[in-house]
Amino acid sequence: MPGPLDGTVILDLTHVLAGPYASMTLADLGARVIKVERPGSGDDTRAFPPFKDGESAYFAAINHGKESIALDLKSPEDRAIFDRLLARADILLENYRPGVMERLGYGWEALHARHPKLIYGAVSGFGHTGPEAERPAYDMVVQARGGVMSITGERDREPVRVGASIGDIVAGMFLVQGVLAARLEVERGGKGQKIDISMLDSQLALLEHAIAITTVTGEPPRPSGARHPSITPFETFHAEDGLFVIAAGNDPLFAKLCTALQLPLAGDPRFATNPARCQNARLLKRLIEAVTLDRPKAHWIDLLTRAGVPTGPIQNVAEVLQDPQIRARNMVVDILDRDGAPAYIAAGNPIKMSALPDPKTRAPAPALDENRAAILAWLDRAPED
Repeated sequence: MPGPLDGTVILDLTHVLAGPYASMTLADLGARVIKVERPGSGDDTRAFPPFKDGESAYFAAINHGKESIALDLKSPEDRAIFDRLLARADILLENYRPGVMERLGYGWEALHARHPKLIYGAVSGFGHTGPEAERPAYDMVVQARGGVMSITGERDREPVRVGASIGDIVAGMFLVQGVLAARLEVERGGKGQKIDISMLDSQLALLEHAIAITTVTGEPPRPSGARHPSITPFETFHAEDGLFVIAAGNDPLFAKLCTALQLPLAGDPRFATNPARCQNARLLKRLIEAVTLDRPKAHWIDLLTRAGVPTGPIQNVAEVLQDPQIRARNMVVDILDRDGAPAYIAAGNPIKMSALPDPKTRAPAPALDENRAAILAWLDRAPED
């Protein structure tokens, strides 16, 4: 796919989610991603369900449009191929534990000396520095240790992880940001850099209001369910047929809410300001629900939307995939099979750019080592630095 990164070659040694999510984003922006996999088994997610016709939908959703070559970096023959790929690459991504690439002879220092413009992007559980750099980690571990689980869930119940794998995904997003910043520096005539992304660091970077609350009050926040700990009303509310959300994030929006619901509360000193509303959040919720319980949620969503109050339904994934706004933004795309027919559904590219094509389909995810012959032929044609 042509795009702002057209012509950029990425060697992707990552597996599972954080690194592949980053390389998927870069591929969506036009980069050529050559996925370097273990011979025999490849990326772990090739074995993750659900499966369709013997292939992993999970793998396809994150690795569509990439190329695959299987290389054993302990084999002299495969190392020779990898060295030729390095000579043509702009970016290398890896998510091994710190020290693995050094033992293979492909650590940052060695590669920077040989290829000074190469950008080296690394993502790991705890980063490449600190006393626990070599410890393994998965999404669950960093969500727990990074504080996110301590504020997720219902008050006075056991902590829960966020349903999406934000430990991996957010780290992948930060990796993309670092890589693109380093790429800009190279384009300006500078040298390549190492980008060291820690999944644990990335969780801390999500804690915005939680850090502010803790450092000012001295008390770490507890889970508050769907309610925002610093803004009221900003949570779920019961209607006649179920739950919906209201997010009145400031005093003017609260006044609009009161007018729409015919509640004379905007001038009440218990609710006139956001700090006062936060102090009386449970009472305010009961007063609002005394009104909203009488009609279906669709009625209230329509009424509040027309009043300019942010509101919406709580949709499951099947409903989200059919949401007209989501569809209008091309955020549901087909991953094609090798015959060009739709095989899987995946999320589209959320980065909408005026000159970036946004097709309704994506190329297939590669079979393990599928592109070896084509990649070797490209190396034979391309001049090597």
